Amino acid sequence: MGITSKMIPTEDASARKREIEEKLKQEQETLSFIRENLEKSDQLTKGMVSILSSFESRLMQLENSIIPVHKQTENLQRLQENVDKTLSCMDHVISYYHVAKDTDRIIREGPTGRLDEYLACIAKIQKAVEYFQDNNPDSPELNTVKARFEKGKELLEAEFRSLLTRYSKPVPPILILDAITVDDELEVQEEVVLEHLPEAVLQDIICIAGWLVEYGRNQDFMNVYFQIRSNQLDRSIKGLKDHFRKNSASSGILYSPAIQTKRKDTPTKKAPKRPVYIPGTIRKAQNLLKQYSQHGLDGKKGGSNLTPLEGYDHDLRVKHHSDALTEKHGAATGKDDVLDIEIDSYIHCISAFVKLAQSEYTLLTEIIPEHHQKKTFDSLIQEALDNLMLEGDNIVSAARRAIMRHDYSAVLTIFPILRHLKMNKSEFDTTLQGTAASTKNKLPTLITSMETIGAKALEEFADSIKNDPDKEYNMPKDGTVHELTSNAILFLQQLLDFHETAGAMLASQEPSLSANSYTSDFNKRLLSSYICKVLGNLQLNLLSKSKVYEDSALSAIFLHNNYNYILKSLEKSELIQLVTVTQKTAESSYKELIEQQIQMYQRSWLKVTEHLTDRNMPVFQPGTKLKDKERQVIKDKFKGFNDGLEELCKIQKGWAIPDKEQRDFIRQAQKKVVSDAYRAFLQRCANISFTKNPEKYHKYRPEEVEEMIEKLFDTSA
Repeated sequence: MGITSKMIPTEDASARKREIEEKLKQEQETLSFIRENLEKSDQLTKGMVSILSSFESRLMQLENSIIPVHKQTENLQRLQENVDKTLSCMDHVISYYHVAKDTDRIIREGPTGRLDEYLACIAKIQKAVEYFQDNNPDSPELNTVKARFEKGKELLEAEFRSLLTRYSKPVPPILILDAITVDDELEVQEEVVLEHLPEAVLQDIICIAGWLVEYGRNQDFMNVYFQIRSNQLDRSIKGLKDHFRKNSASSGILYSPAIQTKRKDTPTKKAPKRPVYIPGTIRKAQNLLKQYSQHGLDGKKGGSNLTPLEGYDHDLRVKHHSDALTEKHGAATGKDDVLDIEIDSYIHCISAFVKLAQSEYTLLTEIIPEHHQKKTFDSLIQEALDNLMLEGDNIVSAARRAIMRHDYSAVLTIFPILRHLKMNKSEFDTTLQGTAASTKNKLPTLITSMETIGAKALEEFADSIKNDPDKEYNMPKDGTVHELTSNAILFLQQLLDFHETAGAMLASQEPSLSANSYTSDFNKRLLSSYICKVLGNLQLNLLSKSKVYEDSALSAIFLHNNYNYILKSLEKSELIQLVTVTQKTAESSYKELIEQQIQMYQRSWLKVTEHLTDRNMPVFQPGTKLKDKERQVIKDKFKGFNDGLEELCKIQKGWAIPDKEQRDFIRQAQKKVVSDAYRAFLQRCANISFTKNPEKYHKYRPEEVEEMIEKLFDTSA
């Protein structure tokens, strides 16, 4: 046991020693390897150093050889470039001396059909001019290229004028009418484009204008532009006028293209709405009013010129005076048709001017420089605008002359025109925005003139109604409506169609008011007051005229007919609503006047029915024989009744009550009064023997009396 224990540590030490010896050996081998590698590395380093030293020596030798060569080559290249540039400059300079010759043919032939090439040629000439001015201002070549440049500019100006002249055409009338027509059936209006120039031509004109502004230093082309376009604008409007005249003349009727279908290829569309005026709406009124002024004021025989009114017997109204007016009316119709065409034409031309001017401004903005646009536009529209204003002034002058002749129908010509001018004033002002004050004031001046002359006509018409003389030979023999009444009502009915315009006319003459204080309600009250004034003057004049009749019954029939006609006319035309704005009781007042005249007429029968009363009737007992005096009283009563009845029926049968309803009412009322009184009288005399020949005195049965009264106011009976 002891021996074993001592042997174990000895073995461990031996093993440990061997392990250390092996590791030492390995480390020695590694050290030897490193030393060998270091020796090889030293050898390689020495070799590399030797190579680098050799390379550096050779590179230095190469550099010393190449640098002088490189510098010499660089100098040669610089010399070559200078030579090339010199040659190029020489060629460029020499080319300026050949510009005149090279561009001669193109300049002489002009820019037509090859504008781009021509402008490129002009650019070459312009550069030559600049070169000679900078480098050789005394050379003859400068004058040559300058002359060539001026020639080229002149030809461009000529081309500008030529293109505008050749392709600027008046806008066809039908296209203008399409552009100004409003169709209420369409939710979205189809905008009509007015193409004044073909697109390709327009682009050439824009190009030339741009060149003339930038390089030509020329504004003369703007004068050329507005002169040519101004002429076309004026021709377009005149063409529209001719269109109205020709179509009206060829068709034999008034023709307003604006109320026709817009295009032949769109027949399914409803007729579009006219701008503002219906041809012929006032022609009849003008005819009748003119006849009144000619017949009534000149002292010739006249009658009532009534428009058809419901319930009125037309034959009774006009039979007694139609022959006297037929010839003059026929002669006036053609003249008034022409006037109506002129009014319609003028109204459409106003709308056409606005639309065409707007279109011209759109075109102008593409061609004329911005800071010259307003001035050029102002000049462009002057001729057409002046012609329209002159025509308007002529209308005012004609109306003024007519009013001096007491022809108040002339104001009816002004109404539709004035209304249209005022409706379009805001658009007019927008279109003329930026133009000279004198241009913008032309339309307001015309409107003021029309309002002034219109208000003058209204006031003088009211005075003429008041002062119309009571001429016996001018009174209707049958007591029917006087022409003064019919014409006054006819005139007022026309005011109803233009109530806003008429009210504004009257308001414009109020010195205490400014234009800004006018309101629709205020104008309506003024017009209502005016109508009431005319009706009041008419009533006073009619009352005065009625005194011309010697027969008070005929005077009553005359006043009844006139008052009744006034009331029915007011109610039918809705004038009554306008009257009641300031006169609430107008309708009841006229009804009261009518009733008063009926009662006045009925008094004429008292001289007939007074014979049927008990006054002076003898008192007798049945079977008692009458005295001669008593019999004579009864005979006188019968005779007085018969003679009075025959006389009244003979006279009153020639009188007229045009209103059938009133005629029947008056007949029935009178039949009842006379018939009841006559029956009662016959009953009282039934058992009285007052004559041997009763048929001599009892000439009429009650039914016959009623038949006789039923024939009153019937000129055909």
